[in-house]
Amino acid sequence: MMKNANVIMLDGPTNHLDLESITALNNGLISYKSNLIVTTHDHEILQTVCNRIIELTDTGVIDKQCAFDDYLEFKKEHNL
Repeated sequence: MMKNANVIMLDGPTNHLDLESITALNNGLISYKSNLIVTTHDHEILQTVCNRIIELTDTGVIDKQCAFDDYLEFKKEHNL
């Protein structure tokens, strides 16, 4: 299970970190070349690291391959 891992799951990875640690984590995640599953309230991580947004809603799943700010604009345009 630990050999050739290709997924990292992070839940609130910037909680309780100082700014220097958040910056180091962000830079490390940007350079990570495999799959990440992230739940976070940190806009900077979402915008700089994520290139696919999957949101679970009451009416179903929204799955968009885009940056986070583009996803927010998509939701606004489509009244989601």
